[in-house]
Amino acid sequence: MLLDIKSLTREELETQFACWGEPAYRITQLLEWLYVRRATSWDAMKNLPKSLREKLNTAFSLQTPELIRKQGSPDTTHKFLWRLADHSLIESVLIPANPALYGDDSDRHTLCISTQVGCAYGCKFCASGLDGWKRNLQPHEIIEQVLSVERACAKPNDPARTVDNIVVMGMGEPLANYDNLLKALKILNAPWGGGIGARKITISTSGLAPQIRKLAEEPMQFRLAISLHGATDEVRARIMPVNKKYPLKELINACEEYQSKKGRMMTLEYILIAGVNDSIEQTRPLASIARKVFAKVNLIPYNTVEGLKWERPSEEVCENFLEALEKQKVTATLRREKGHDIDAACGQLRLKTERELAKN
Repeated sequence: MLLDIKSLTREELETQFACWGEPAYRITQLLEWLYVRRATSWDAMKNLPKSLREKLNTAFSLQTPELIRKQGSPDTTHKFLWRLADHSLIESVLIPANPALYGDDSDRHTLCISTQVGCAYGCKFCASGLDGWKRNLQPHEIIEQVLSVERACAKPNDPARTVDNIVVMGMGEPLANYDNLLKALKILNAPWGGGIGARKITISTSGLAPQIRKLAEEPMQFRLAISLHGATDEVRARIMPVNKKYPLKELINACEEYQSKKGRMMTLEYILIAGVNDSIEQTRPLASIARKVFAKVNLIPYNTVEGLKWERPSEEVCENFLEALEKQKVTATLRREKGHDIDAACGQLRLKTERELAKN
């Protein structure tokens, strides 16, 4: 299969166009078609000469994922299920921001994107890894989640952005697909590409300490979020196998090193699971970690997954957990209802659809 053109940077396109003897201004035209007008075919690029379009068609693909399902929630959260060129299924979730979600205004939208088909890290509460890991997404497959959501939401002939913020927290472990992810995010950040500010892009990880240290050396000012979900090794190891390889001491050391290089507040993601990590006693070690690594805590009531035993705490338990953290001088937010009624947990819609298709 030909390389998709959206996996190339501007510099790589400049090299290719020079080999073809094409003028440099044609690259600007091409990039406008790809990232502003979100074109899905070469023929749509009318101001490019037919000869150039033929070269592009011969050298590169221009892939667009197929929208299989779209589910909407009363709170205007929307989940998209995409079928890729090899028939793999991935998910993206468009979330309206509010004061409890990354501090953005309510008229802004955050897109949660996937980086892998499945996941190899096997967090016990997550649907993404129930059928294992299949492959990494290529840069264009990460980028296309943003472009395709904007196509689906845009008014006719309206190039305005729908996605203001990106959180890399969908299916897969982002830092296990490090090179493809960073290339995709640099393209989405570039003024000639997606034009989304680096500080509006958050990369999440379940705790891959070496890659956190590697990310600390990157010049881009992406935000970092740690999927913590347990404030002691005992609790975290029960639900997150990655903790055996990178226990909390090593993870915290990597986060401190990251902070020493970046000097910016990170986020500790903490899914509240009934009877597992939602007791008031757990707020003490959680607050200690947050202060140590200069982080805010984002509390997320568990989205139940069919076939898994974990349950969502009551609203009162969640509010009390938040209050206990705040009393310990920790900046914390509680995500109120966002998609619990639309299978919005990572990998949930994909898993349900794959099982339905297998029966037919």
